[in-house]
Amino acid sequence: MKKEKLLLFVLACIQFTHIVDFMIIMPLGDTLMKAFSIKPNQFSYIVSSYTFSAGIVGLISAFFIDRFDRKSMLSYCYLGFLIGTFACAIAPTYYFLLAARIFTGAFGGVLGALVLSIIGDVIPLERRSSAMGVVMAAFSAAAVFGVPTGYFIASKFTWHAPFLFLAALGVVIFFLIYYLIPPLKSHLNKTGIPTNPFTNIANIFRDANQVKALLFMMLLMFGQFTVIPFIAPYMERNVGFDKNQITYIYLVGGFFTIFTSQIIGKLADKYGRFKVFASFALIALIPLFSITNMGETHIALALVATTLFFIVIGGRMIPATTMITAVVAPQNRGSFMSLNSSVQQISSGIAAFVAGIIVTEISSGGKFINYHYVGYIAIVANLLAIILANRLKVYQPKPVIEPEHINIAK
Repeated sequence: MKKEKLLLFVLACIQFTHIVDFMIIMPLGDTLMKAFSIKPNQFSYIVSSYTFSAGIVGLISAFFIDRFDRKSMLSYCYLGFLIGTFACAIAPTYYFLLAARIFTGAFGGVLGALVLSIIGDVIPLERRSSAMGVVMAAFSAAAVFGVPTGYFIASKFTWHAPFLFLAALGVVIFFLIYYLIPPLKSHLNKTGIPTNPFTNIANIFRDANQVKALLFMMLLMFGQFTVIPFIAPYMERNVGFDKNQITYIYLVGGFFTIFTSQIIGKLADKYGRFKVFASFALIALIPLFSITNMGETHIALALVATTLFFIVIGGRMIPATTMITAVVAPQNRGSFMSLNSSVQQISSGIAAFVAGIIVTEISSGGKFINYHYVGYIAIVANLLAIILANRLKVYQPKPVIEPEHINIAK
């Protein structure tokens, strides 16, 4: 149990850094738009480029990821992630930053798939939601500590500084991976006969249950990433937040979800993953509607909406991710989770891209309009996700049929 907790701690640290790396772009949106003299749709390219890259590389990695020790893959991917983060720190132009985000996303997406695969390999299903809650608390910690700290560093120095700080922290975590995570080879083919990676991928698409799981993930991403990229800029330009108050969105929301994510994981293990998912997906409709239809509002009321958004959107993902890890055989979990990560990242990128097209400015640097339309898209996606989640089934190995004993005397 002690080794399990240590493993979860390192995995949570990995999640923390690559989530901060992705999330820090959001509150820097207005700063980057002004620094590079770019429009909202160009800013959405910075967000979506990371996710598209992660999706494409995740798709490629699905062909070979199950052939290697999970620890080795984790180490190489994290090293690539650190190099990309440092490149973001020194980016002098918009296009350099765009290229750096593409490079970083190529490794960040695979990291997420590896973390979930390791949890699926090591933690039994009856305790897996609780473990997911612990690791996904890294999202909350990223919001509470990582994003506000990064935003504060950017405001005191320059927008480059948070990425430099994150790269330095990542070096420490890289050594934790090397020294604290043991070899993880339980998923490897014990027969010694190499499996055909193309057959493995084809088998995923032949399995209706796994295809449903991929569509389920796509809907989950549309249920949040149409809205997320423009929360901070919208709150600043339309609702009345000043630059310093933007950090409150992540600080308050993240603080509460540090605790709620672990509670939700335990609830999912106790009462059932689908019931807990459906409950939080329905509650999510409230902040999705209120945030995207909000006008000038007192900061306290706005923070209630954004905090509820953090809690319920994250609350959906804990039981949902556990359900997804359970639809596939352990020996193929890495390939499936890489493909799932690819779908997740590409769907996030498309959602952010769509949001960038729909949301426009009244004038340069003025208020945003049409944000409510992306809220409606997210609401519909959440409702469809509930329907699809109810149709997912836990993987059951096919029973071995023994040949019947033949009575020769007869």
